[in-house]
Amino acid sequence: MTVTLKDFYADWCGPCKTQDPILEELEDDWEGRFEVEKINVDEQQDVANEYQVRSLPTLIIENDDGIVERFVGVTQREDIEDALESAGA
Repeated sequence: MTVTLKDFYADWCGPCKTQDPILEELEDDWEGRFEVEKINVDEQQDVANEYQVRSLPTLIIENDDGIVERFVGVTQREDIEDALESAGA
């Protein structure tokens, strides 16, 4: 099962900069159990529209079956970990 965390962000987004260290730490600690896909909404508006992203940061965790969880705003590590486990990471 492939688990992906899609991180929708923008360079000008202050809360996105707060979210980044949490995601980097998770990625290091979970060592390849999930993939991170960073999506700059200014450069990839089509993808943001496809996922109906209206606020930043938005995190979407999905697996082979589809979207498992969606978080809007800065999200704590524990909540992300719970969603990753639910997705099968």
